[in-house]
Amino acid sequence: MARKFTRLTRPALRILKPGQSVTEHGIVVQRLASGDLRYSINVMVDGQRIHRIVGRESEGVTREQAERAIESLRTKALEGRLDLPTGRKVQRSIAAAAEEYLTQIEHHPKFGRNIGPKRRHLRQRLVPFFGACRIDKLTDFNLAEYVKHRRGEGAAMATVNRELSTLNHFLNRAVDWKWMRADNKPRVVKGEEPQKQIIVLTDAEKRALMQAAIADQDPLTWLFTAIAMGTGMRHGEILRIKWEDIDIGNRRIFIGKAKGGRREQPIPPSLAAILEHEHKQISSSDIWLFPTTRKNAKHANRQQMSEQFRRAVNQAKLDPARVTPHVMRHTAITALIKERVDIPTVQRISGHKTIAMALRYTHLTDDHIDQSVAKLDAGLPFAITPKLHTAPNQGGGETV
Repeated sequence: MARKFTRLTRPALRILKPGQSVTEHGIVVQRLASGDLRYSINVMVDGQRIHRIVGRESEGVTREQAERAIESLRTKALEGRLDLPTGRKVQRSIAAAAEEYLTQIEHHPKFGRNIGPKRRHLRQRLVPFFGACRIDKLTDFNLAEYVKHRRGEGAAMATVNRELSTLNHFLNRAVDWKWMRADNKPRVVKGEEPQKQIIVLTDAEKRALMQAAIADQDPLTWLFTAIAMGTGMRHGEILRIKWEDIDIGNRRIFIGKAKGGRREQPIPPSLAAILEHEHKQISSSDIWLFPTTRKNAKHANRQQMSEQFRRAVNQAKLDPARVTPHVMRHTAITALIKERVDIPTVQRISGHKTIAMALRYTHLTDDHIDQSVAKLDAGLPFAITPKLHTAPNQGGGETV
């Protein structure tokens, strides 16, 4: 049934003065300084405010066309609702979906990791920026605007990328849980981050740190440091080791949960001997290498050794702002490169997802590169003397 207009009539439009406008049923008609009439629409569709210019009277636009534009928007919204989950009449806003998402993943064994940062990213950054936008209406342009906004606030690209990772995980779950269609999910593209400086300890620093770790008040600080030095494993990977994961005979540690996927971690003979000796000292009921010491702890194994490691770093007269547990990983991988271990093998030992990640360490071993490129000297004509490259003499003859 057509709407009845009482204000937006032809006589009312004819008497409009420049700058004046008439609004009715979501249609706005304004008289421009040129005398032309401009038609636009300003309506709410499925909880979303849509303000759009339809065109000018001089272009043949009439009130009827503005009506059809509104009807088209509402028809498209109705079609979109056909894909909604049963029982829903409107699509979730990003704000509502974010809270639902956080509730769903909070205690999930897989998706609940890093719930703190995810909650902070969504509530403090993503939701305030995107506001009441529908979850299925995000576009690549919206995401580019978000990156521009955050960079304008002074946020580092690495920080913005972490927030985009949270957004991507959130949208992937929305697709998995049928909150939106996969083809409505925008492509989340992260920006390029400046490469961080890779810090590597010298042999003297390694010895000092190991001695300090042995002397630490926590009896497991030295074992954590020894495994980090001897394998290059990540902090969390070390703390998740169970005694049953260690194969002393084959010198392997099975890592079931890691960034690059499950793998078998090779260990050097000296570390295998240390682990074998330690295993003989413990009770047969002990499961973890690093069991928690706190009562009523959520996890049976320790989640951090940062404080203990920092004490050892200070005791070794090293800079705790510079030397972190991850520096042990850098040091171990760099040692492999210096020993001329091929990159695919380094990747397998380090557990990097790609060879490109392992290649970052090659620039730290310039002596190795210099020695390798020196072999190219073999084909160069060293008999050439500077006289052979002097300019011809003025008499037209050649120098000899």
